[in-house]
Amino acid sequence: MFVFVCTGCGAELTAPLSQVVLPVYARRAYGNGVQLPVLMERGTFAVDPEGWGRTAARPAAGAETGSGYGAGAETGSVVVAPGDVRGTVLVPERGSGACCGLDGSDGPNMHCAACGLPVGRRIDDCSLWQKVRLEPGAVRRRQVADAVLRSWATLRRERDGAATPPLHRLATWGPCSTASLWWTWTPEWYYAGAQALAHLLAASEGRPVSLPDGLLAVMFRPALDAVLGEGPSPRRAVLAGPGLPAPDEAADILLVPAHPQTGETWPSEGRKGEGEGRGVGEGETGGAAYRVPLPFGVWLWLVSPEPYLPLPSSGVLPDGVLRDIPPAPRPDHPFDVDRRVFDDTLARLAEVRGPWLRELAGRLPPYVRGGA
Repeated sequence: MFVFVCTGCGAELTAPLSQVVLPVYARRAYGNGVQLPVLMERGTFAVDPEGWGRTAARPAAGAETGSGYGAGAETGSVVVAPGDVRGTVLVPERGSGACCGLDGSDGPNMHCAACGLPVGRRIDDCSLWQKVRLEPGAVRRRQVADAVLRSWATLRRERDGAATPPLHRLATWGPCSTASLWWTWTPEWYYAGAQALAHLLAASEGRPVSLPDGLLAVMFRPALDAVLGEGPSPRRAVLAGPGLPAPDEAADILLVPAHPQTGETWPSEGRKGEGEGRGVGEGETGGAAYRVPLPFGVWLWLVSPEPYLPLPSSGVLPDGVLRDIPPAPRPDHPFDVDRRVFDDTLARLAEVRGPWLRELAGRLPPYVRGGA
């Protein structure tokens, strides 16, 4: 674990933090006037390997959009939750004039309380993930404890609070009213789906892709069927990961979790009929199938969703249940993905250099315009 200290005076600026992977949606805005939650979990930090803002040369998943964002393209900023920051003062003059909060476009708006050095940017404007970006030249890390890498088995046991539900009730800034609240696909699914869809197209090899019924089919089947069509010998995609039975030999594509600390995709633990394979993890064997990464929280919900009850339960509540809350409604509109994340993910895959995927990518615009 690390704490980040001011390079000017050495004062501690954060609580002890463990490093995790920067979420794929960290640089993206969502909707218009929407209240988004804190990006990073408490006690974690991530390093943004690329610049952000309009002046960034090529942001990995599309620059954050909003008013401004022209002053912050330096690479290597440290992203933390606002509640984990210590020993800083907010500078009101650096408010940047955003409509609902701070967007960081006027430069660092947080200074070291001990020496006054500008050390970070608080960002909490509407449609932006709430976070603090510590300036890479103004802070340095100091190790305070050995890092503990959680195993896949540990991650599965720590299920409570780890699964990301597909639907979320969003709110807009302004007076609280029923009209300002609505159920929609959770933003994390919106961005994770864009990344996964790009991988699924690359894994298809230009052939149809079959998906298991359920949420995976709701998310991807319309788009894949529209672009790849239906036909014989489809590529078979299945969920795989820790705690699930080993996928059989007929599985061509595995939708697997990415480790929240390292970003490494889960290695299969023994596909039937195959020998030792490559990868890093707990006893990987086999691995000829294409692996499509999913954020751990999204994957966890797909493999063990909470039961949907069409009506509130009756009778005595089970042990441990304090009240009977109606579940979120089922999705009533098509699943959508972020085009910027999709395009950027596809551009970074080795398969995009193949003629079949270049030709397929050229056919996408009409489907996008048609809403597929």
